[in-house]
Amino acid sequence: MTDFARKLICWYAENRRDLPWRHTDDPYRIWVSEIMLQQTRVEAVKPYYERFLSALPDVTALAGADDELLNKLWQGLGYYARVRNMKKAAQICVKDYGGRLPGTYKELLTLPGVGAYTAAAIAAFAYGEAHPAVDGNVKRVVSRYLGDATPVEEPAFDRRARDFLYAQIPPDRAAAFDQALIELGATVCGPDREALCGGCPLVDGCAAFRDGKTTCLPVRKEKKERKTEERTVLCVVFNGKTALCKRPGKGLLSGLWEPPTLEGAKSENEVRAYLTARGVRVQAVTSLPPARHIFTHIVWEMKGYKVEALSAGEFDFYGREEYEKRALPSAFKPFFADLLPKR
Repeated sequence: MTDFARKLICWYAENRRDLPWRHTDDPYRIWVSEIMLQQTRVEAVKPYYERFLSALPDVTALAGADDELLNKLWQGLGYYARVRNMKKAAQICVKDYGGRLPGTYKELLTLPGVGAYTAAAIAAFAYGEAHPAVDGNVKRVVSRYLGDATPVEEPAFDRRARDFLYAQIPPDRAAAFDQALIELGATVCGPDREALCGGCPLVDGCAAFRDGKTTCLPVRKEKKERKTEERTVLCVVFNGKTALCKRPGKGLLSGLWEPPTLEGAKSENEVRAYLTARGVRVQAVTSLPPARHIFTHIVWEMKGYKVEALSAGEFDFYGREEYEKRALPSAFKPFFADLLPKR
């Protein structure tokens, strides 16, 4: 074992957080946690992880799951393509691998939604294969340790990081090594703040610490400015039920439910005209506070109206029980309270 690996693994044994997915070597459970943790904070994932596994305890259950149930279980986590890919991958596992995840890194890479990081994590944590799991946390640690100013999004940095880590990972302690490196990057060598170098087991060999560059590394490419789109959200209530529409099967938030939503910032008169043209007799329209939702590449600036209707027109209306079974994107959360009368 290299000195780098020994220090890292010893530190992890003393400092690891108690997280529910660290109490298992079941590849399915590890897979679920790793997909959920993409783009999502650890504390936010915990309740989703337990609820998902309670409803869908194994690969076969996930492969046969109803799409509405999947979206509801995922509601609030965002990036819904993740769970759609999980179902596709589970169906492949049932068909080709006897209802289990494949047992090698190369086979795992063939599954929809499973990239190099996720394949390495499952291979190491569940099967003990010595592959470095290189996520954003690990890239940050390696960039600082090596003093590498190459933007971490560049393939050249990725190759350099993997070459370095393959030289460090102990073949018989791959899971502990990968977990320790991820943990170090998530806590001591964390993002969006100064590194806590005093508690780092690798500080003696860290080039960024030696050269006073921990705040300069890692280097990231400048992000493109997000496009802003205006939307008008209609909370239409009729006979104690609310109007909901299913979004198209492709594109942003595909297959989820939403209140009637119009492109652009509409006036009250335009809203009335839109609803009247669709057979809705409007009793009253009330403006709601505006809201904003930030996606990866788009910002929605939303106006909202509460509409009391005297007829359903072309829309489908749902009571509370039906409404609560459907997955509504968190983009509409500011309007949830106005979608149904209080209990």
